[in-house]
Amino acid sequence: MQHEAQARSYLDRMTTIEKIGQLNLLAAGEGLATGAGGDTPLARRLDDGMIGAVFGTKSLASAKAMQERAVRGSRLGIPLFFAEDVIHGHRTVFPLPVALACSWDMDLIEKTAHFAAREAASEGLNQVFAPMIDVSRDPRWGRVAESPGEDPFLAGRIAAAMVRGFQGADPSEKDRVAACLKHFVAYGATQSGRDYDNASMALEDLLTVHLRPFADGVTAGAASVMAAFNAVNKIPMHANGDLIEGWLRAGQEFDGLMVSDYTGVMELSAHGIGNRDAAVIRALLAGVDMDMVGEDYLHALPQLAENGIDAADAGLSLGADEVLDLIDRACMRVLTFKARVGLLDDPFARLGGGVATPPRDEGLTLAQKAAAQSAVLLQNNGVLPLPGEAKPALVGPFVADRANMLGTWAVSGDARQVRTLQEAVEDITGRAVPTAFGANIVDEPWLVDRLNVHGQTVSFDDRDPDDMVAEALDAVRDADVVIAAVGEAKEHAGESSSRLVPDLPRPQRELLRAMSRTGKPLIVLVFAGRPLALGPEVNDADAVIYCWHGGLRGPDGVADLVFGRSNPTGRLAATLPAHPAQTPLHHSEEATGRPDPGRFQKFRTGWLDLPDGFRGYPFGFGLGYSEIEYATPVVNNSQISGDGPLQVHVDVKNTGSREQLETVQLYLSDPVAWITRPARWLADFRQVRIAPGATERVAFTITRGMLSYWVAPSLANATLEWDPGEFQIHIGPNSRDTKTVSLQWLE
Repeated sequence: MQHEAQARSYLDRMTTIEKIGQLNLLAAGEGLATGAGGDTPLARRLDDGMIGAVFGTKSLASAKAMQERAVRGSRLGIPLFFAEDVIHGHRTVFPLPVALACSWDMDLIEKTAHFAAREAASEGLNQVFAPMIDVSRDPRWGRVAESPGEDPFLAGRIAAAMVRGFQGADPSEKDRVAACLKHFVAYGATQSGRDYDNASMALEDLLTVHLRPFADGVTAGAASVMAAFNAVNKIPMHANGDLIEGWLRAGQEFDGLMVSDYTGVMELSAHGIGNRDAAVIRALLAGVDMDMVGEDYLHALPQLAENGIDAADAGLSLGADEVLDLIDRACMRVLTFKARVGLLDDPFARLGGGVATPPRDEGLTLAQKAAAQSAVLLQNNGVLPLPGEAKPALVGPFVADRANMLGTWAVSGDARQVRTLQEAVEDITGRAVPTAFGANIVDEPWLVDRLNVHGQTVSFDDRDPDDMVAEALDAVRDADVVIAAVGEAKEHAGESSSRLVPDLPRPQRELLRAMSRTGKPLIVLVFAGRPLALGPEVNDADAVIYCWHGGLRGPDGVADLVFGRSNPTGRLAATLPAHPAQTPLHHSEEATGRPDPGRFQKFRTGWLDLPDGFRGYPFGFGLGYSEIEYATPVVNNSQISGDGPLQVHVDVKNTGSREQLETVQLYLSDPVAWITRPARWLADFRQVRIAPGATERVAFTITRGMLSYWVAPSLANATLEWDPGEFQIHIGPNSRDTKTVSLQWLE
């Protein structure tokens, strides 16, 4: 109540125009060099008190200058808050979020978020536009790179871990920032994997898959949420009051700030729901408190506050008093947020240089550890780990790459600080390693231009491709093992980077074919921003590591794995399809009346033109450098009744010679229900270290809630149901290779 009281003390003294100004969220743009600097559009807004927050400041000095000007320009001295996209690290860039999800290590993820918060707070930031918790099951969508992968349970655990890392117990603490869950909601379910497109789905899927991570993030205390660009079941999210004011605020008791995405309010008109006035009212009614960049609130609300709106074509009729109430509601939320992050106590608390920048070495050590734990060993015929005396050669367009290693949405990172794969390998071996690119990243000049939209990250060698391959063959002639670094450029993934065919680009596949023909052991390292269909050129290699875009120390973390300095522990957070057209695809698909038998069979679910034996890699999959055996799960009672809970355990043995961190995964099935349900779904997991020759007993508790499911004739009438009968428990190292036990759970 203290924060609300502080906010109310300002709101009660404000004019309508001042309240509207607080709803305006702008980009720093050109910034301000000093507190007295310049007559710019941003400066004029600051001088007039017509701005509530700024995002994209790039220095403490710039933020301080803006705050001084804002406090001076506001009649009541109301400060700005400062925000930034801190998606996978701030100055210290960690692996992509989809990569970090592959660690399945919530303590690691929380530590990366906290380190990012420390760096952001030291530069005066109060809020970060993260975590991005859009469940994504379509590799064509570019922003899968920023996502937690395909599973809502894992995504919810990640949401909570990142909120804890960013905010701690109090987002006003000097080394913390306010989290912003995004994008609310179902942005990762857009049609055909096209960015900004709309999503249509059963309400049961919306509740079970896409809303669950937001529920977990709100429960963890997230201070803010960002609306999504897309429509859900025909209603644009920036105008979706049933989901924002209904499900989120009333249902989940979210009491924080709701911000628009970039020009999200402005874009409502393009969605076809009315002119600017109608769009503004629809957004305010829905519960969008701040208007990012478009300034539609700023331009339209003064007149609407005087006259109200009567727009029959948009289904809107509000009087002036009703509009004023909406403005008050939104402004109160903005001011309460500012109180919560400590700005109403001291606008300059973190702008005077008093918040220490965390030690650089600490961040880089954490980044290297995160890169190693996020990479996934997909196959290994015994060639890995390489001995120290190995004589490798490096080929592929990413062997000496810096620019693409940070991955997408690393807005404050500096690619010049990346250590290349070549440098990392040479540091470990202690000698120069022969290298050759052997292929371009892509072979279409027009695509190179698109990939270089934010500056050059992709170069194009116009030599004959055969000459480039010949150069690579010459480089590997005296090597005893070939390491091929292939994959995607950073702008292959991310916003507005949907791909029709999510596979390894053609020139890189040609290079791998040539390397395979040498007869030398071939290790393939895949640096990518999405789950790719790898194809036979990769799958036929002696060893494959899916490295993702690993951030500032990505190549170092991968080199540690290749030479055995670290053990592989990553497990896929997203299914790798067998074929690029096998999308969308995920592990918890619903049962059909004609199930897929695992090979082509006429009149069964499957693909006519997918050859038998083509394989992808299932959700949860990943190998280590030791061999692990699972016993059959054991339940404490195969027939129970009442509320439970049920106990189940499994013995897991390390039959190899190295210690292994094993991610033991629990899946559930409900063979008979009121509605069609997933064939199996992830319900829990444990990470356990197992010494060579040792057996660890891993226990889980299963509750009725874990077996319940949504039935939703409408959002308002959705109910969580549980019905008695047979249930199946599956435990194993991934979603495919499990052992099963059945039980009866009665009323």
